Amino acid sequence: MKTIDDLIDEGQVAGKRVFVRADLNVPLDGETITDDGRIRAAVPTITRLAAAGAKVIVASHLGRPKGEPDPAFSLAPVAARLGELLGADVAFAADTVGDSARATVAALADGQVALLENLRFNAGETAKDDAERGAFADALAALADTYVGDGFGAVHRKHASVFDLPARLPHAAGGLIATEVDVLKKLTEDVARPYAVVLGGSKVSDKLGVIDHLLDKADRILVGGGMVFTFLKAQGHEVGRSLLQEDQIPVVTEYLERAAAKGVEFVLPVDVLGATEFPDLKTKAPASPVAAAVDAIPADVLGLDIGPESRKLFAAKLADAATIFWNGPMGVFEHPDFADGTRAVAQALVDSDAFSVVGGGDSAAAVRILGFDEDAFGHISTGGGASLEYLEGKTLPGLAALEG
Repeated sequence: MKTIDDLIDEGQVAGKRVFVRADLNVPLDGETITDDGRIRAAVPTITRLAAAGAKVIVASHLGRPKGEPDPAFSLAPVAARLGELLGADVAFAADTVGDSARATVAALADGQVALLENLRFNAGETAKDDAERGAFADALAALADTYVGDGFGAVHRKHASVFDLPARLPHAAGGLIATEVDVLKKLTEDVARPYAVVLGGSKVSDKLGVIDHLLDKADRILVGGGMVFTFLKAQGHEVGRSLLQEDQIPVVTEYLERAAAKGVEFVLPVDVLGATEFPDLKTKAPASPVAAAVDAIPADVLGLDIGPESRKLFAAKLADAATIFWNGPMGVFEHPDFADGTRAVAQALVDSDAFSVVGGGDSAAAVRILGFDEDAFGHISTGGGASLEYLEGKTLPGLAALEG
């Protein structure tokens, strides 16, 4: 896979229009960015290209608009924040391939940066039809001379700007994608052991593929979050009103049996913290938490976090690990009454001597929201879904396109 170093050496950057497919899909509260981690992660590659004399055209999606303009998903606030982080003005195009985009790109001088409007405002970006997607890729390619893929959070999508566009231009991986791939190789090839994996989040169905693959890779798998209640039910426990995917119980049971046969340690909580009602995440009003052992969860309680004894257990199981991968919070970390489980796992990663990887998505958001120093972790991924699919052994379209 070529990198931007190769493009610079080949003369594909200086004075050229370089299209950077970044992942600037940040959470917004109105027009306020609540977590700018993905924007900050994109800055080094953009800075490098601008310093090398490129006319840098940055593009990204944001949210899930329906293939047409929607002001709620505009990248305008992102353009402003990107400019602050770069310390330079970022020109903003009000469309993706229309008059504004063409004029904005044409006005760029060497070393300047522009951001196109949300790629998903054009239905061709996410189209299943190859011809429709290809037509949009053709229009994007007309804006640029060279392509740099740096949006790791989108490389598992077969979208026009991720999969089709690289085939139309000289292309290479940006620094962020190169780093992400190097890190993921450390989790799949010649892994330092013991290798512990922590999985959380709401639905067990979202993690089945990665669990299946990791049963041949990991030494220890710790499970928390809403997904754990399907495991607990499979073990014969009643889970009250907790999130439960009953249709997944047979699969979960099989995984527990396979883990035991392979000598992979499955670590489940011994207690949970819950409430009779889901907490108010806007007001953060006290939620009257209820603590219960996993074999004594009250019928009217929904589990919302791992309990205090489980926090100690999980920390102990991570203390001697040489490699740790964590994806998914242990509970409803957005509410202070149910954040301690996620905080305990993050602290355990910080306290360990392991090479620790936070697998993007809600886990990365939790690390920042809970106030941890990002430098205390080995790596914080910018792509939760992409990381999981890589660990499942899947071919990621965006990476395959960059290797072509």
